[in-house]
Amino acid sequence: MWAKLQAVVDEIKAAGGQASYRTVDVTDLQSVKDLVAAAQAEFGGLDVIYNNAGIMPNSPMSEVWVDEWNAMIEIDLKGVLNGIAAVLPVFKAQKHGHIIATSSVAGVKNYVGSGVYGAAKWGVRNAMEVTRMESANEGTNIRCTTLCPAAIDTELLDHIGFETMAANMKAFYKQHALSPEAIARVVNFAVDQPAEVDISEVTIYPTNQA
Repeated sequence: MWAKLQAVVDEIKAAGGQASYRTVDVTDLQSVKDLVAAAQAEFGGLDVIYNNAGIMPNSPMSEVWVDEWNAMIEIDLKGVLNGIAAVLPVFKAQKHGHIIATSSVAGVKNYVGSGVYGAAKWGVRNAMEVTRMESANEGTNIRCTTLCPAAIDTELLDHIGFETMAANMKAFYKQHALSPEAIARVVNFAVDQPAEVDISEVTIYPTNQA
C-alpha cells in the first residue's frame, strides 16, 4: 500500500506538482487533526478534504456479526465525522473550504445484506447535508459534496467475510464495476466549480447497472 502511495506521489512530482502522503487512523480524531496540521504546514493552507476511507463487510442482519457492524460505524461514519470535525475550525476561520465525503447508493436505497453499511452511509449523507445547510446559514462559505457511488472497482469487496455474499458481489462487480478514475473525475468537477457553486450530492452508476 505505501509503495503504491509513494508511486502516486512520485508521479505527481515528476509532472511538476506537489504531493505527499501520510498514514492516518480515521477513527482517531487526533490523527485526522494531525493530518490537517501537516497539510497546512507543508502546503501553506487547506482548501479541500476528501473523506473517502471505508469498509463494506456486508452480511445478513440475522448473522449478528456485531464486530463488523462496529467496524463499519467506526470507519465509514465516525471516520467522516472526524474529518469534518478536523477541518471545520479551519474552514470557519478562513470562511471557505470544501468537504467531500463518500457515501454510497446503499445510503440512498435499501439493499439486502447491507443493513449496517447502509446505515453508516445514510448517516454520512445526513451529516454532510446538515453541515452544508448550517454553513449557508452561518455565512462561512463551506462547500459540501457527498458522492454516492454504485459498483466501483476498489478494495471494498476484500472485507466481506460472508462467503455467499462475497462471491455474489464479486461476480456482480466483475460485470458492472467502473474504474476509480470515474470517481476522480466527479471529484475534480465538484472542486473546479466557482466558489459560489456547491455540487451537494452526486450519484454515480455504471450505465449497465440497474
